[in-house]
Amino acid sequence: MAREIHINHWIDEQPLNRFHISLLFMCMLIIIADGYDMFMFGAIVPSLMKEWGIGPVEAGALNSYALIGMMIGAMIFGPSADRFGRKNVILLCFCLFSLFTFTSGFSQSSTSFGVQRFFAGLGLGGVMPNLIALMTEYTPSKWKSTLVSIMFSGHAFGGIIASAGAIYLIPHLGWRAVVWLGLIPLVFLPFFYRKMPESVYFYLRHHQTDRLLSVFRRLTQQMISDDEQIQWVENGEQKTSFPVTCLFREHRGWSTAMFWVSFFMCLLVMYGLSTWLPKIMQEAGYPLGSSLTFLVTLNSGAVIGAIIGGRLADLFGARKILILFFVIAFLTLMSLSLKPNVILLYILIGIAGGTTTGTQIVANSYVSQYYPTEMRSTGIGWALGVGRIGGIAGPVMGGILLNHHLSLYGNFLAFALPCLVSAVAIWLVQEKYSQRWLEQSSNYLA
Repeated sequence: MAREIHINHWIDEQPLNRFHISLLFMCMLIIIADGYDMFMFGAIVPSLMKEWGIGPVEAGALNSYALIGMMIGAMIFGPSADRFGRKNVILLCFCLFSLFTFTSGFSQSSTSFGVQRFFAGLGLGGVMPNLIALMTEYTPSKWKSTLVSIMFSGHAFGGIIASAGAIYLIPHLGWRAVVWLGLIPLVFLPFFYRKMPESVYFYLRHHQTDRLLSVFRRLTQQMISDDEQIQWVENGEQKTSFPVTCLFREHRGWSTAMFWVSFFMCLLVMYGLSTWLPKIMQEAGYPLGSSLTFLVTLNSGAVIGAIIGGRLADLFGARKILILFFVIAFLTLMSLSLKPNVILLYILIGIAGGTTTGTQIVANSYVSQYYPTEMRSTGIGWALGVGRIGGIAGPVMGGILLNHHLSLYGNFLAFALPCLVSAVAIWLVQEKYSQRWLEQSSNYLA
């Protein structure tokens, strides 16, 4: 008689082990490279403006080329991975953004730079939702938000590396050296190809039970004979329709719309600040070196906020923590507009990073758990894709604000108000229709 394994419940009940740490390490390395690629623009934008003689509005639009690519990449590669496998799409996108980041360092004009940033953006946008979905799929239920948040905190850590590296590299080697370093992560590609597992859903759909059994052995550290008969069962009904339409079925439509609103607002703040914080602080009277240090502090706060927020989300519920963090973000950004003393200024910038970028990281985990496995990449991919519209608007909005020479209060108010809108949107999410809530209810009744 075949041994029956309900694969979703089985994964959720596993203790943390070397398999999870290995997967976390691989995903985090790719996210660090992704974060470096994305946040380096905020570090080099003053140098670009000086070399090519462009103003704040044009510079903001220049960064938006990458964000447009990210929007398209998330919307295309999210659903594609649900059909063709997450691992292959992750590695394809990884190569795409690394190569085009490197080649953009040879640009002799803003137009050439912007076009290459667009193609890099396609990879950046495609890799995020699939890493989140893959990590969520293999993580035990009690640790999902924590491990996904730790993994995605690498995005902010990549920003720290970009900012800290720019402090040294720009004065000595110029901004191009900062960009060329984006090629280095490709040395890990063979390692990722050999060690990274594919989605369980993909293995089952393509009848690759031998590979699924190999993953089972690694995950449980159990010796299982190849002759043993195993019947793999995935909880939930498999969907055959266009996956994006499924996001609006079975009472998920309202919450899907609220996720999109929240992501739009949060990414507007996140990319607006990461692009223009050095310039805003320069306008307030701080030298460029100090301004780049503020960017390091912002991303350091994001790492800490993501890890703490992820653990709190597992303990108390992601929805409550997200609302709390968005409200704190609003209060923190308004406090920054008062130009406090230096010590308090650094503390507030760190908290701002933790409750904007850090909160977005926790939101990524929350959304990935809201949808069933077969549409998980689609759900987070489209939320990030729509959110990229806000990410595009953020740098442009910041450029317009600087071009009008608003006060420090006016600049920070423009980035603080969207945090309140995000809090309201998450508050309106109907959590009772989430996949995780349904599974927990089912387990309780059983």
